Amino acid sequence: MKEIIFQENREMDVVAIGRIGIDLNPNEYNRPLEDTLTFTKTVGGSPANIAVATSRYGIKTGFIGRIADDAFGRYIVQYFKAKGIDTGGLVVDSHHHKTGLAFVEIKSPNDSDIIMYRSGAVDLQLTMDDIREDYIKETKALVISGTALAASPSREAVFLAIKLAKKHKTITVFDVDYRPYTWHSMKETSLYCSMAASMCDVIIGTREEFDVIEGVDIPDNQDDQVTADYWLAEQPQLIIVKRGREGSTAYLKSGESFVGEVFPVEALKTQGAGDSFAGGVISSLIKGKDIVEAMRYGAGAAAIVVQKNSCSEAMPTEKEIHDFIASYRGGRD
Repeated sequence: MKEIIFQENREMDVVAIGRIGIDLNPNEYNRPLEDTLTFTKTVGGSPANIAVATSRYGIKTGFIGRIADDAFGRYIVQYFKAKGIDTGGLVVDSHHHKTGLAFVEIKSPNDSDIIMYRSGAVDLQLTMDDIREDYIKETKALVISGTALAASPSREAVFLAIKLAKKHKTITVFDVDYRPYTWHSMKETSLYCSMAASMCDVIIGTREEFDVIEGVDIPDNQDDQVTADYWLAEQPQLIIVKRGREGSTAYLKSGESFVGEVFPVEALKTQGAGDSFAGGVISSLIKGKDIVEAMRYGAGAAAIVVQKNSCSEAMPTEKEIHDFIASYRGGRD
């Protein structure tokens, strides 16, 4: 049974849209950020991380976004090309906006954080004129993250992209990616994220993220089944609610639900788990795996990434995920 039907014979498998930034990962960790002396630079941002994840999985991946006309912008292009990600949807900003920066802090496996610099971030300057209909028409899936809805003109650009995806029967995946520092209020977040969620085919979020986007419509709900029933009455065909170490549950339009496996590991940090999970799920579904196997591969990818001191650089291949799961099970596939 296929839960999601992708259009065949498309030039691209996945196109992500929205936030691209620079992650600065600490070379010295298990200490506070004020005691960290050196960092390693990589590309970051939830949709960018998902794009790297799907590309590593062997999925033909592209990206729509604005980048700065400076060294960081050129680095992003080089990085994407090195990862096999198509850069035809990237637009170079000509108004001196800058790339968002994220300094990662790892105090302990249970205490990690990020200090973000997002004032005037170039990715939020994406405009409707930057959205290429032909690019969206020629992909099987469009991945949207909530941060791209936090400000104009990026917000309108994303809604246009969703409308074009619907026009061309491109599957839309909404990864909620709630970052409170990019929004003015919870009501604003709930309004725009719920509007996007109601238009998309797949929604992936943590319990806390669903609480946020449901704040206006069904406040104080903590029941995953109520969440699934509410959203499945709209456009979405698949809802995945993540609960960290407790795993995830997928809810389908048919009324079926499936609990995903978890692979507890000794984590270095928590960052990147959600992006690797989404990348594994999306890639697996495109390759024809059912939702149970897709969530298994997503969970395996997340377990690999949280053990490493990076997000995008830690994204595993399909074989690495397969081998990890087999090894975790003691050699049983």
